[in-house]
Formats: sequence, structure tokens, C-alpha cells
Amino acid sequence: MSQTVTDPRTDRAFFGHPRGLANLFGVEVWERFSFYGMLACLTLYLYYAVAGPDPGLGLPKATAASLVGAYGGLVYVSTIAGTWIADRVLGAERTLFFSAVLVMIGHIALAILPGFAGVGAGLACVALGSGGVKGNATAVVGTLYAANDDRRDAGFSLFYMGINVGALLGPLLTGLTRSTLGFHYAFGVAAVGMAIGLIQYTLGRANLGGEASIVPNPLPRSRWIIVASGVALIAAAVAVLVTLGVITPANLSTIVVVVCGIAAAAYFAILLTSRKLTAVERSRVQAFIPLFLANAAFWSLFQQYFTVVEIYADHRVDKHLLGWQMPTEWVISFDPIFVIVLAPLFALLWTTLGSRQPSTPIKFALGNVGIGLAFLLFLPWAAGTGPSTPLLAVVLIVLIFATGELLISPIGLSLTTKISPKVFRSQTVALYFLSVALGTAMSGSLAGYYSPQHEALYFGGLGAAAIVVGIIVVAMSPMIRRLMAGIS
Repeated sequence: MSQTVTDPRTDRAFFGHPRGLANLFGVEVWERFSFYGMLACLTLYLYYAVAGPDPGLGLPKATAASLVGAYGGLVYVSTIAGTWIADRVLGAERTLFFSAVLVMIGHIALAILPGFAGVGAGLACVALGSGGVKGNATAVVGTLYAANDDRRDAGFSLFYMGINVGALLGPLLTGLTRSTLGFHYAFGVAAVGMAIGLIQYTLGRANLGGEASIVPNPLPRSRWIIVASGVALIAAAVAVLVTLGVITPANLSTIVVVVCGIAAAAYFAILLTSRKLTAVERSRVQAFIPLFLANAAFWSLFQQYFTVVEIYADHRVDKHLLGWQMPTEWVISFDPIFVIVLAPLFALLWTTLGSRQPSTPIKFALGNVGIGLAFLLFLPWAAGTGPSTPLLAVVLIVLIFATGELLISPIGLSLTTKISPKVFRSQTVALYFLSVALGTAMSGSLAGYYSPQHEALYFGGLGAAAIVVGIIVVAMSPMIRRLMAGIS
């Protein structure tokens, strides 16, 4: 791969940022277009009746929510594999490219294979591929900036806006396609989007610089057989557990929660005991532990946007606009609309404030408070019947969702690239996504407790819990900042 003459760290060709950010922005637009376009249809596809006017797979709503939560968690768990391959075998940039190819294959499988065969093959490919894209795209963005570059948080906010452009367009087009042609055509639209993203990314790879292609901690060839054998054993064990009925669609999200918890504990142990870390790097990893937990708490509520909130929108929200009924999937596009509008304002705010901006722990705390308030805003319509909730009320709730998201998600991505030990650069990003995986899987398990008869208890209890988490993080922020050792 040819390298650009301009050093990305001094390049300001893309609105004051490196031009490589524009390429990564573009591939994220199309990858997120395909991912969120598919995800917007997935919950409905799983629980819509097999013999209905819009045929689905006929699963119970709780089982559908558990599957979607588990799938979302597995996407983020797979960042471990994707970033490990980047750090030990291919480098972040090449892993990103091949992962995007796998995502496209998964969407094609969903589009052309019927029933559970398409769901199994398609979601497996999309989960593995998306995990490789997410972790490595973030890592490559980090290589475009020096460690103390004041543009970093602003750059990640712009990058995050690209994610949300795709998240906006995907559900709009797949939702419209599903409502007119059916689910499989909608999944085909997602596949086309990913193909466009791959073409765009290939044309701009030279702008990313040489550091993104470096393998920082190469795996000795003598250990390749050991690693391959381990992967084969894990796959065989999962197949046996599924065959014996230990792993089922109804309990999959809970199993993913347990796996994420064990994996996180193991990851932190590996990092904190590694002799390759300096004392400062080890301290910064310790600082990430409470933020890891706060991040998981946030996502356990936010990711219900694709399960509980979508089911709520399908049955409890009046979606009529001027005599036309809006597709349920379009509700999923409300959040990215607000993020697209607000992300540049947040980026400008952080750039303007510079060293006076709130610290990372405080931003994490405010994100949890925001998502907690969003859940509490469901209470005025709790225990209602039928589509009685005004669409404008859901728009307001999602606005609070988006505000909390911008306070925690791009900041978390930026944080991991700043605290990551040199030899675990991509894998530290995977550790961040593991916290998102834990929260996402928890969202699937929590969604099983939702019912229209107990909405007040459900939304009120979870909203209050998130606010308490935010208060705890504020109390711990002085200690966390000391451990961060000069990083704010």
C-alpha cells in the first residue's frame, strides 16, 4: 500500500483535521448504514408472525429482544478478535478492510437465505466483521493524532457524526423497503450500502499513513497452530452447548453477559500484570476500571433503543403523520438525526473550552444521568393502552438519549486511544468495546422484564439506577483523574 507524503499528524486538509479522517468517516457512514439498517428491521423480523401480512419468524417478543441484545453484545465482543488480529497479525488498517468484506457477506446471507439459516449465517458474519471494523477504525483514527493533540476529541466527535449519518440513512431506507417489498429486500439494501463503503475506502487508503499498517506485537509463527487450535475448540464447545440446549435464544443474552464479565476480568488482569507496561501505563489502565463499569451501565439502557423502545414504538406510539403511518424502523433514525445536529456543536464546545472542558469522568457521569432522565420521561404514559403515546414525546425522549450518548460514547473512544499501552493499542480499544458488549447484552436480558403492565416500575427503576451511577462516578472522579496520570 502506498503511503501519503503528508504526515497525518500535521495534516489539516479536512476541516482542520487529517484527510485520512475523511476516508474513515466515509467507511463508517456506509458500514453503519448497513449495520443499523439491518438492526432496525431485525427485532421486527424476529417477532412478526410467520403468516402475517409482513412475514417474520414468529418468536416471542422477550426472546426476540434477548437475541438482539445478545447479537449486539457479540458484535462488541468480536472486537477482541478483530483487534487481537490487528495487534498480532495484520495491523489495524488491513484488518479493518477484510472485516468490512465479511460484513458485506453477512448482509448478503440475510438477504438471500430464508428463515433461521439466513439469521444464523448472516448475523455471525456481520457480528465478526463489525467487531473488526469498529475496534480498528477507532484505532486508526487514533494514529492520525499525536497523544496530546487538542484536536483529538473534536476529531472523534466528527468521526462519531459519520457513524450517525449512516445510522440515520440505514433505517430510513431499509424501513421503507421493508414496508413496501419485505424484510429480505431490506437486508439486500444493507448489503449494497456496505459494498459502496468498501469501494470508497479502497480508493482512499493511502491517506491513512504508515503507522496504521504496523503490527505492534507480532505473533511468532510457532504459536499460530496453538491459536488456531484454541479457536477450533471454542467453536466446537459452542456447537455442543447449542446442540444440548444449554445455549438457547431465550438465555443467550445472559450467557453473553457472563462471557463478557469473565473476558473483561481476564483482559484487565493481562494488562495490569504485563511486564511490557510502564508504571504510568498501568496506572491509566487502573483508572479505566470504574469508567468501564459506568460505560456498561450506560449502554445497558441505551441499547434498549433497538429492543424495548422499538417494541414500544411499534405498539404504543401514534405514528400517523398527515394520514400516513410512518414505518416503525424510522424511530431508530431519530437518534442519529440529533447526533448529526449536536455532534459538531459538542466538537466546537470541546475545542473552544480546551483545557477548561469537563474531565472525562465527569462526561461519563453526565452521560449516565442523561440516559436515566430519558427513561424517566416515559413515565407520564406508563401503563397506557394502544398507540396512545404522542410521537413528539418519543422525539423528546430520543433527544435526551442522543445528548447522553454524545457525552459518553465519542469521549470513551478518544479516552481509550489516550490511555492505551503502546503494545496493546488496538486491544485497549477492544476493552472499551467489551464494556459496550457487556451493557448491550445486559440490555437484552433487562428487556425480558419489560411489559406494558409494568412500564412505570421498569422505566422508573432503570432511570433512577442510571442517575445513581452518574452520582457515584462524580464522587470517584478525583481518584480516577489521579490514576489517569496527566490525561484529562
